[in-house]
Amino acid sequence: MREFGLIGRSLEHSFSQTYFTQKFDNLGLSDHRYELFELYSITELPTLLAQHPELKGLNVTIPYKEQVWTYLDEMSPIAARIGAVNVIEFAPDGRRIGHNTDYIGFQESVRRFYPARGDDAGALILGTGGAAKAVETALRDLGIRCWLVSRNSLAAGLTYADLSPSLLEAHTLIINTTPLGTYPNVAECPTIPYEHLTERHYLYDLIYNPGETLFMQKGREMGAHTKNGFEMLCLQAEAAWAIWNK
Repeated sequence: MREFGLIGRSLEHSFSQTYFTQKFDNLGLSDHRYELFELYSITELPTLLAQHPELKGLNVTIPYKEQVWTYLDEMSPIAARIGAVNVIEFAPDGRRIGHNTDYIGFQESVRRFYPARGDDAGALILGTGGAAKAVETALRDLGIRCWLVSRNSLAAGLTYADLSPSLLEAHTLIINTTPLGTYPNVAECPTIPYEHLTERHYLYDLIYNPGETLFMQKGREMGAHTKNGFEMLCLQAEAAWAIWNK
């Protein structure tokens, strides 16, 4: 049996198990299994690994993308740059190697979605967690200038109170990397000045459940283009699958 899985704290609404289970069925891989492993603390990871010696790969989600690296033997160059891991590779020699396929999935997805480049391209990243770091690195590698936006005035970057009309005019791509709006809390959204959005704006939400978040809905009502995180999810999952089978 080749076993794979997802570690995180709250996984009941995750799509990863459904995605990979369907993939295994489509490929006729009856000896493959994908499980959800809820961990109250990342310190439970060594026990999980001891209990599942057949594990061949893990995905990592909130809140452990930035905490898991201390349990790894090696980081890929991209994961090391970002400082966050969402995929663990179990090498044949026993090494545990951290990767970041959020970077791969987001970069390709946003490249298809957001047309501006050069001086016309500017982005605001809502949130400062592991996903935000992957998004920031991907945007900078595309040549898109960006700011991280946080509730904390002591953090590097901007606060939500700093989001003036002129700042929104200069940054037409806005990415939500926070969990605000994720099912079942669909009435939540980041507190940006939606009334200043226009048809020039592109709102990208990493959330994929629901298909249209309140963040996206408020943008659409102002004429903005919107996209959810489902394509990114699929692209990063395929990149993870390639790592586990190289």
